[in-house]
Amino acid sequence: MVYVALLRGINVGGNNKIDMKLLKQTFEKAGMNDVVTYINTGNIIFSYKRPSKTDLQRILEEAIHRDFGLQIKVVVRSFDDVSRIINAIPYTWKNDKDMKSDVMFLWDEVDDESVLMDLTIKPTIDTVKYVPGAILWSVDKINVTKSGISKIVGSKLYKQVTVRNVNTARKIYKLMQDQNDSFTRS
Repeated sequence: MVYVALLRGINVGGNNKIDMKLLKQTFEKAGMNDVVTYINTGNIIFSYKRPSKTDLQRILEEAIHRDFGLQIKVVVRSFDDVSRIINAIPYTWKNDKDMKSDVMFLWDEVDDESVLMDLTIKPTIDTVKYVPGAILWSVDKINVTKSGISKIVGSKLYKQVTVRNVNTARKIYKLMQDQNDSFTRS
């Protein structure tokens, strides 16, 4: 089965520095196969024979702590999970000079549509959707400072998400698709 591990808060502002080549080795030592990293922010695609996301999260968090001495939260999503999230993102959403669009991957403990009630959403500015496993948020760049998106930083919920822009999320999905295709052929 193909998974992605999304690490929260590594290689940001000089904190929690982890070399991706070493992280790949950590995953391999922990029993993960076909390990591929994508950019420096902690996106690791891999396959694993036993399908248990809860066990995977624990195994990977312990391996990272053992090898790097860091307590890093790991969100694990299966190919099917990410497929549902990506398919819920409107095709027109992008992250560029005109639009800011993010996928906020939720910790399992807060993965419920009710999390939207804790957000400051400005309906005339923000477009926000819940999909199991994530909150999707888009705003025109000219309205970012008026948007409720900045109010999530520092909130209790912010500590229970890891954010990727839609361009990154789509690329992760493409890498997972490629691996899933080769995994199902073998």
